[in-house]
Parts: sequence; structure tokens; C-alpha cells
Amino acid sequence: MDLGQAPAATAGDGSFIDALYFSILIVAGCVVLIRRRIDWHELMRKNWWLVAFFLYSFLSILWSDFSFIAFKRYIKVLGHPIMALIILTDPDANRALRIVMKRCAYIMMPLSVLFIKYFPEIGRNFDPWSGLAFNRGVALTKSELGYLCMIFGIFFYWHVITIYRRLGAERRLLELVLGVVFLGIALWLLKMAGSATALVTLVIGVGIIALLGLDAINKRFLGAYAVLTILAALIIESTFGVYAGIIEMLGRDPTLTDRTVLWEDVLGLVENSLLGAGFESFWLGVRQMTLWEKWWWRPNQAHNGYIETYLNLGLIGLFILVGLIVSTFRRITQQFRQDEEFARLRMGFLVAILAYNFVEATFKGVHVIWTIFHIIAIQCPPSCKKGRQPYQRQRTAESCGSEASNRHRAPHPLPAMEREARARRP
Repeated sequence: MDLGQAPAATAGDGSFIDALYFSILIVAGCVVLIRRRIDWHELMRKNWWLVAFFLYSFLSILWSDFSFIAFKRYIKVLGHPIMALIILTDPDANRALRIVMKRCAYIMMPLSVLFIKYFPEIGRNFDPWSGLAFNRGVALTKSELGYLCMIFGIFFYWHVITIYRRLGAERRLLELVLGVVFLGIALWLLKMAGSATALVTLVIGVGIIALLGLDAINKRFLGAYAVLTILAALIIESTFGVYAGIIEMLGRDPTLTDRTVLWEDVLGLVENSLLGAGFESFWLGVRQMTLWEKWWWRPNQAHNGYIETYLNLGLIGLFILVGLIVSTFRRITQQFRQDEEFARLRMGFLVAILAYNFVEATFKGVHVIWTIFHIIAIQCPPSCKKGRQPYQRQRTAESCGSEASNRHRAPHPLPAMEREARARRP
């Protein structure tokens, strides 16, 4: 089959409604950011790894076999940094993130419980290939419900252990009760979804946040701790082979439900290891058809974020992604000196996301975990966060000054002259 004759994926063609919806969100986000008068030069200078990743992704469209589809997908992906910046450029980004996360959870999690328990025709579904039933709540699949619960679970644990410093006694009690309740709902939904990956990453994220709250952990040596942890994990695995035991304990087979076999197949189809297939272009055309002929469940991703990046962007893109991750880690360690609360959440999310991408690909497409990564990865300088405040204060000062001058200004002579003229009239 010629590459030009191979049909692109149905998902690659997209939907007009989806395109319109994402376009409205992106345009609205751009309007908000423009009105906030962000210092774009300073913002890009502080986040040059992320800028390099997006620039290289845009260039990779040139060697994609499906450039138009890749371009449309690239426009969608721009929504991630735009939405993240709306939160991060708020004068109180910590509070803004709490509000967004809580409002999303207050809608999605109770509805998921409602759909699963009382409206199974909405909250449950059957796998089209195996015929097995699964719970999905407000999501489309059990995996989507799983990672949503993972995100909300990590957030509400952090929210519960940090909110007591910010509020009064009455409001604090309400927030604590709500946090504990929604943390329990997240755990229940994870059980109903049966997502072992999301459960493990939730435990990892919560464990990181709890560990970083200990006084015995010196925040200045987090980089050394990370290197020692990785080395210890490699030594333990090579000596005792604990990986297979953990997988068996989670009820998974050693191939991670054929994921490791799939990795071998997709790596064998790479034609240009340096540049990759082009932005979001590997799972299109003849490569996709070849894999679908072998795998009955028709994969549309590598189920590994790092391999997925390599397939689309090659070794160069993978190198930039690793640089972005290392840069994010270093900035979080530096943030412990100014805002330890937010730094703990960022580190918990970062480690959980990195672990999740070993079995699922989320460094791609329109994925909520990719959005969370942008929220914790972007460094927003004070000139961007306070972009609106000087203008507002200036207007307030000008208006106050004009009002004060009006109070002390002599009456305008025209009204007095007009009164005299009227008095002389017969």
C-alpha cells in the first residue's frame, strides 16, 4: 500500500464541532492574556525549553506525510500553554489553581458517581472488542476516569493538608470536610474504574507531597535524592527483579497488557530516528494500518509518553522533552525557598506524570495531564503576574486625583454669567 493511498485515521480528520469548540477556547484564552498585558519576551526567556519544544514541533510539520492534519493538531495543542497561563498569570496563582480544580471536581466527580450507580446506561459501557463491561462515569473510557481521579486525588490531598494555614476556623472546617469527602470519592471511583495505573500514580504523587513535608528532608538536596533513588531502583531491580512482583501484585501481566510487545513493533517502524515522523503523525497512514492488521484492539498511541515523543519528534524531540523535564524539576526545587506549599504540589504532580507516562502516552494531543504538566512547568515571572495591577492602580490614582482637583477647583465662570444674563431679562 502506498503511503499516499493509506487513509488517515478518522480521529485525524477531526470533527467540525470539536474544531469550533477548541478554536473558541483558544481565541478566548488569547483575548484574556492580551488584556492582561503580559511581558511575552520575559515569559519566553524564562521558559526557553518549552519554547524550543513548541518551535521544533512546528518545524516537524514540514516533514510530516500528513502536514495539514499535523498543523490542525498543533493548533489544538497550543491550548495547553494558553489555558495554563490564564491560571499562572493571575495575581494569586495558588488561589486560582485551587478554584479551577475544585470547580471541575465539584461537577465531574459527583456526576460520575451518579452515572455509575443510578444511570448505568450513561456511566457504564462495554468494550467493543472484548465485550467486557467497565465503569467510565463522565469520561469516555475507564482510563480517562482513572487519570481524572488521580489528578483530583493528588490535588485534594494537598488541599487538605495546606488549607488550614489560609482560612478562619469556620471556613477551614468546611474546606477540610469537602476535601476529605472528595478524596474519598476519588478513591471509590478509582476502585470502580479498576485503573491500576492511575491508583499507583496517585499513591506516588501523594507520597511525594507527604515526604516533602517532613523536616528531615533537606529541600536543597532534592536533585541528589532523585539521582540516588533512580540508582537504587536500578540496582534493586537488577538484583531482585521486583518489577515482575509488583506487576503481578497489581493483577497485570509482565507485558503490561501487550504494551511491551507493542513497543517493539512501533520502534521497528521508525524510518528517521533523528527527526521522527513529524508532529502527531506517526499514527497515520500505512504505519497505522500495519499495526491495526496485527493488533485486534487497534492502538492509536504507543502507551508510553517517551516512546510516543520519539516516534513523532525523533531523538531531537525526546532530548528537548527531557531537558524540559529536568528544567521543571530544578525550578520546583528552587521554589521551595519562596512558596513551599505550591512547590510540593508541583513536585507531586511532576513525579506522578512522569510515572504515568511509562504506560500511557500523555505528552501529546489534547490531554488533561498534558495541561497539568504545563501548569507546573511554566515559570511565570512577576512582570507577567502583575501585568494588570500597575494599570489599574494608575487609573485609580488618576481618577482620585481628578476628583480631588474638582473638589478644590473654582466654579466655572459660564454658569455665573448665564445666571446674570437671565436676571437682566424682563
